[in-house]
Amino acid sequence: MRYHRIKAIYITMLFFMGLTGLAQMPIFKRYHIADIPGLGWLADFYLTHRLHYLGAILLLAFFAYIGLDYLLERRKRYRLTGAARVRLILICCITTTGVFRVLKNLPDVGFSPGFTLFIDIAHLSSMMGLVLAGSVFLVMKQVWIAPRA
Repeated sequence: MRYHRIKAIYITMLFFMGLTGLAQMPIFKRYHIADIPGLGWLADFYLTHRLHYLGAILLLAFFAYIGLDYLLERRKRYRLTGAARVRLILICCITTTGVFRVLKNLPDVGFSPGFTLFIDIAHLSSMMGLVLAGSVFLVMKQVWIAPRA
């Protein structure tokens, strides 16, 4: 039961982060998705920006909780699978590029246009990679942890 709640929270948070992240690009207004009743908030850049930051804070707290739970309690009985390692690498890439995107938005921090473009594309590509990997692992029924032999 606990596993299903954690999985539901993880999927919900990733969906929310993906939705608010895509809303940072003007695609919802451009393609009139924001004109659908109830979705107008997706066209408000500043609202979705703040929601994305709030979601990132909650997601980092969630990852810290899950990571500590595994390291302190579950590592004795379970091991990470190869699928988990791929997901963790992608999550680390998303987190690292996300930190650089936050730094880029600070008034006293400036990055070159090339580095900014690299960070933006790496952030989006890492998220797309996580969605693709998660989809493949779902079809292949690859789980995050397996019992130790």
